[in-house]
Amino acid sequence: MRFNDAVVGTAFLLLAGAMIAMTFTFPAFPGQKYGPSLFPRIIGGGIILCSVLLMLREWRGGGRPLLVLDAWARRPGRLASFALMLAAMVFYILASEPLGFMPTAFLIQLVLFLWFGVRPITALIVASVMTIAVQYFFGSLMRVPLPRGILDSVL
Repeated sequence: MRFNDAVVGTAFLLLAGAMIAMTFTFPAFPGQKYGPSLFPRIIGGGIILCSVLLMLREWRGGGRPLLVLDAWARRPGRLASFALMLAAMVFYILASEPLGFMPTAFLIQLVLFLWFGVRPITALIVASVMTIAVQYFFGSLMRVPLPRGILDSVL
């Protein structure tokens, strides 16, 4: 699947515009000429510049369709796998706070492993080990506060 560069450029242009608009809510530091909004605005400006260049290059080349589907996108099983990956991300966003990182990550991995044909016992073992490893790495070593959810009293 390949989007036209003008479509991609427009999407990034809108994203950068939203990012820059959000920086206007950042607090200013008293006595300083710049604050926490400076670098996101610089990055947003760079993204806007690159987006405009991408759109101009596509418009000069002209005539390509907005979306070209590759062979894999025409197979229903592959589209279902793609949709399942998107659903897993949405599930994590919605369920990680109430359930916690560990149950959510375990469920996502288990479902994906089973969907992609991994044997059930292997899927259970790998999902368990990887969930614990990621929790340890990010939660303990990197000190990233992962959602605890229903396991708050245990972790």
